[in-house]
Amino acid sequence: MGAMGERIKVFIEGKEIEVEKGTPLGEVLKRAGIRDALGGKLGDEILDLQTPVREGGELKPVFKGDPESLEILRHSLAHIMAQALKEIYGTRKVHLGVGPTTEEGFYYDVEVEGHRITEEDLPKIEEKMREIIRRDYPILRREISREEAIKLFEDLKEKYKIEIINRIPQDEVISVYEQGDFVDLCKGPHLPSTGQAGAFKLMSVSGAYWMGRADQPQLTRIYGIAFWEEEELKERLRLHEEAKRRDHRRLGRELEFFLIDEEVGPGLVIWLPRGAVYRRVLEDYWKEEHIKRGYQLVYTPHVGRSKLWERSGHTEYYKENMFPEMEMEGEGYYVKPMNCPFHIAIYKSRVRSYRELPMKIAELGTVYRYEMSGVLHGLMRVRGFTQDDAHIICTPDQVEGVIKETLEFAVSMLKDFGFNEFKVYLSTRPEHAIGTNEQWERSQSALREAIEDLGLEYEIDEGGGAFYGPKIDVKIRDALGRLWQCSTIQFDFNLPERFDMTYVGPDNKKHRPYMIHRAILGSIERFTGVLLEHYGGLLPLWLSPTQVRVLPIAERHVSYAKKVFSELERAGFRVEMDEREERLGAKIREAELMKIPYLAIVGDREVETETVSVRGKREGNLGSMRVEELIEFLRGKVERKE
Repeated sequence: MGAMGERIKVFIEGKEIEVEKGTPLGEVLKRAGIRDALGGKLGDEILDLQTPVREGGELKPVFKGDPESLEILRHSLAHIMAQALKEIYGTRKVHLGVGPTTEEGFYYDVEVEGHRITEEDLPKIEEKMREIIRRDYPILRREISREEAIKLFEDLKEKYKIEIINRIPQDEVISVYEQGDFVDLCKGPHLPSTGQAGAFKLMSVSGAYWMGRADQPQLTRIYGIAFWEEEELKERLRLHEEAKRRDHRRLGRELEFFLIDEEVGPGLVIWLPRGAVYRRVLEDYWKEEHIKRGYQLVYTPHVGRSKLWERSGHTEYYKENMFPEMEMEGEGYYVKPMNCPFHIAIYKSRVRSYRELPMKIAELGTVYRYEMSGVLHGLMRVRGFTQDDAHIICTPDQVEGVIKETLEFAVSMLKDFGFNEFKVYLSTRPEHAIGTNEQWERSQSALREAIEDLGLEYEIDEGGGAFYGPKIDVKIRDALGRLWQCSTIQFDFNLPERFDMTYVGPDNKKHRPYMIHRAILGSIERFTGVLLEHYGGLLPLWLSPTQVRVLPIAERHVSYAKKVFSELERAGFRVEMDEREERLGAKIREAELMKIPYLAIVGDREVETETVSVRGKREGNLGSMRVEELIEFLRGKVERKE
């Protein structure tokens, strides 16, 4: 509790409530006439009914069904799962790490002596959790001293909890939550009792290093998802099944797009011929769109001297994500984790005038970053990838126009790939930052105006910018409703200073330019993974490696089929022909498995009438067409990027 007599004011639904500092949230809500809430949101923090209120401000009650209430539900289920593990495997044999909530559920990192938990164990753990829910234990919060906490968790053999306690700042409250015989170190929030828990399902088991460090023990991470209602849970499980069906790793194998060979190295992507055709189409489109907008395309080396990365600050701030230094002729070199220093070298290759600005330098630049093996995931998280990178150098007066044009370009390009729902985040100045107030105000204003002018939904991440500048992040929503980070527009006040970048202004004096980092797709690899999952492998016609496959029904139809093939090829389409002596049904099934958008089937009638029978993977049977009609039909779809 606070000092005797110390009072604070909270505002609940327009009412001002004055209470003693440290009054439990449930009591505060009761004084406001609110009795059926599960907790409350004070600032950015969600509190449960037992948590003492130690600060004044706007307090929003949280009721069951509110989005914030899921945090309370899922946090409680993490504890219920931990209690279930201890009851099954032994209180002192289960050592708990951390158990936070996730976007759709929760997980707990645990170590179990003498047993390796696998997915076969999940039904047993679920059943024990349901038993604990039926027992309806009250969930009680208790605040204790550091010495009490250490003794409590030493007695419980909870070595990881003691590590956490030792990292808690001296002035921070230490709290534990109890339900039945189970006790856990936790800040909350939690439900009033285990019996109020909603619908849940344990989903998977994976390994996770303690504190995310490879030099620490590997624990077992058990994931679960949770919602208030069974129907919500069923719908999410349906989406999970659909996500499995669309998994880009499976599709990449089936469609022969790419492989990751352990002998070559984890996280290093090999593009197969079909994937390489798709990638060439994507990259050609990317280059054409950039040239239209005045970007200058460049190529830069894959390695650079250590001195370059020291000057850029990468070896000081980013070294843990870089591959080890190589030595050649007595000098150190690093494979590049980013393209920025090379683009700066291009800018600085001669004196620049304000008349040359804005200067837009763009590159499909392959970079290498050391990612822990445990986080590698198909194309989504790799060690070598190609960024669609650009750096725009401009004068202060050009900033607003450049940002608007850049964001508009990003949205336009993403729409060409079939994405129409966006979520934008604007990250502003953190507490410790470089650059002048004028630079930050001008750049943040330019970012905000660009978002608003395009009418995009956005959120402000106060203080979430990098120390060297504010940024915009654009997320796209896929066919399953998932958000994926793609485009980034990032100001940088740091590198222009480090590399002494200048331009000669109208006054014939040197001035410092603004520099903006920009990526639209993010990386070719990750974006391809997103595309494959969004479309379930059936890419739009303009991107598909094979656009049409010609299928002669029998040997006597091959001659005319070859003529059809040649006409489609001359018209610029990516076309294949299946001449195998195989039944038509088998040929069609194989083409559908390979996600070929259109089939041109040739039989006796087609030879006689000089037509083809057209079948679309999406549309089904489209009837007979002359080859010229098919060409016009396909050309229209490609031009419209349908």
